[in-house]
Amino acid sequence: MKAILAIAALIAAAPLAAEEQSPEQAEVIAAADAFFAALGSDDKTALAGVMLTEGVIFVHNRMNPESPRVDAVPVADHLARWAKGTRKADEVMHYETVLVTGDMAQVWGPYSFWSDYELTHCGINSLSMVKTAEGVWKVANTSFTMEQPSECERLGVPGFPADAARDLTP
Repeated sequence: MKAILAIAALIAAAPLAAEEQSPEQAEVIAAADAFFAALGSDDKTALAGVMLTEGVIFVHNRMNPESPRVDAVPVADHLARWAKGTRKADEVMHYETVLVTGDMAQVWGPYSFWSDYELTHCGINSLSMVKTAEGVWKVANTSFTMEQPSECERLGVPGFPADAARDLTP
């Protein structure tokens, strides 16, 4: 299972890797990879090590197209809830754009989210990254759309159309 997700992550990042990366972009990509590894980790406290607790998560929830909404969740609150979670989570993101200036970076691209090996939603991720005083890149804020799996192909999520989606059952 982990091998399949690792391969999917490598495929998703391949277009950016094919382009010439600056050393700064490579650092930011490594930090984004660490974020997604923590998200998928069985250690529910790992996510706290790759995020700034002062940040905010904006969820552009479009699961019901008739009633879209935007929810703002403080990262500290999310981490407290996440640490108590029992579901297996995996998220695969394609890094379409990585911008870096000094201690600030932005990572943008489509993603798919899997809970207990079931595709629950997909969308577009926007990760705002900050390089700390210790020289470590962390996710400060994130904003993402949350859309029905039927929208994955339209959004350009790797692994879709759905008939080409991976079987992630254990």
